[in-house]
Amino acid sequence: METVTMSTPDIAEVDQFRCRVDEIFQKIDKLEKKVNEVEQFYLNANKKKKSSSKGNSIREEQDKGRHVPSIKKQQQDASQRESTAAKRMQELMRQFGTILRQISQHKWAWPFMQPVDVKGLGLHDYYKVIEKPMDLGTIKNQMEAKDGNGYKNVRAICADVRLVFDNAMKYNEEGSDVHLMAKTLLEKFEEKWQLLLPKVTEEEKRREEEEAEAQLNIQLVREASHAKRVQAISNELYEVDTHLEQLRETVVQKCRKMSTKDKRNLGTAIARLSTEDLNKALEIIAQSNPGLQAMAEEVEIDIDAQSESTLWRLNFFVKDVFEGCDKSTAGNNKKKRKKGICDAIAQTVKKKSKKPSS
Repeated sequence: METVTMSTPDIAEVDQFRCRVDEIFQKIDKLEKKVNEVEQFYLNANKKKKSSSKGNSIREEQDKGRHVPSIKKQQQDASQRESTAAKRMQELMRQFGTILRQISQHKWAWPFMQPVDVKGLGLHDYYKVIEKPMDLGTIKNQMEAKDGNGYKNVRAICADVRLVFDNAMKYNEEGSDVHLMAKTLLEKFEEKWQLLLPKVTEEEKRREEEEAEAQLNIQLVREASHAKRVQAISNELYEVDTHLEQLRETVVQKCRKMSTKDKRNLGTAIARLSTEDLNKALEIIAQSNPGLQAMAEEVEIDIDAQSESTLWRLNFFVKDVFEGCDKSTAGNNKKKRKKGICDAIAQTVKKKSKKPSS
């Protein structure tokens, strides 16, 4: 009867390998999370590009090689842009103020200068007919407000001026004095508004283009940042791959000599590989056989002619392939691979430490 004993150095060696495997898989988990984050970023970026307006391809050609300002510079530019745009809008509102003053000075404007005296005039159904009361005096006060609650753009003022006269025509019957006065003043207002409208439209277009430019710069900065991150991840992946290869090489060196039965089973397993996996197996063989043409149409594999290192590399590879086919989740596959490496190391050390006893 045989008993297997492991010396303290052997146990320490197995534990050391287990720790190395643990460290590698911890790195892999972290890298997987980073890769998913970067992948999600580019998926979202592609969706935005697809949903953008026509002519985007032309814009992309123009953007190639363009200088991308830093985050700090973009913040400074945004602040300056907002300040300049606010001044331009203030100038448009000043010009609109001139229109409002001209309308307010018309001889028929007096009924619309103050809020409707609903109670004094006995208009009991006024609020049932008019959802949002408005008057020229309230508009003027809001235009002059300094508390930040005033109008932010000219179109909002225009909408309220129209509301003043629309309310009057809605509540007062057609043919009445107030209805006629409101209709006349609205027509005069629209005439003056049409003169200012081209400037308003030009400003809106300019703001839209500036905002699009700012958003593009932000996106380019993010893409540049993620490009650096991708490079860093690539370097980390290469490092992990190197560590795995070193670990695998160590395991292979400690493995026993492969038996004839093992070789036969390996040959059978290789024959079951898909074309893609078979090419990978040939690449493994080519590493120790430089003369082998791995991508040739027909390649004959002589299992007996391969070195022990190559045989065990192939064995680990086909084992990973077929275990991967049966896995239910990525997590289970990681555990299987990890356990396989550790068990192989432990079994090897045991065989080396095996002592006969009666």
